[in-house]
Amino acid sequence: MKKIILGLSTLCLIAFTSCKENAAKKIDEKNVAEAAVRDASASKFPVIEFEEKEHDFGEIEAKTKVSTVFKYKNSGNAPLVITDIKSTCGCTVPQDWSREPLQPGESGQFSVQFNGSGSNKVSKTITVTANTEKGAETVKITAFVKPDPNAAKKPVTPTIQAK
Repeated sequence: MKKIILGLSTLCLIAFTSCKENAAKKIDEKNVAEAAVRDASASKFPVIEFEEKEHDFGEIEAKTKVSTVFKYKNSGNAPLVITDIKSTCGCTVPQDWSREPLQPGESGQFSVQFNGSGSNKVSKTITVTANTEKGAETVKITAFVKPDPNAAKKPVTPTIQAK
């Protein structure tokens, strides 16, 4: 019991003697002003606005390469920097975007090439990684891929059923 009382007494003594300084006197007004400016600018993000978020190629023949251009504008309050543009598969290739910062009000574009793989209704998503508030934006391409008329038809083999 004596050890417990001695331990608590020591802890209280340390706690009371370490709190002599006034923490409010340690605040530097210059640092407060710098922090306010930093926090005000940290809430400003670029905003990417696309002219169209989805492009439909319509009907295309299989293995036919098609491409489109996605145009966008920085409508935010800070420079827009696109760090990467990726597709959901290798059949869709985004290219030709600027890696330079795009100032507020300026426009840019990138192209997307689709090689016509797949069949029937095909939809591919392109993810644009940028310094926007969300960090990533998406656009989409769609197409109806018709079978290649020159492709060799598989021979139909009859199935024989046992009785």
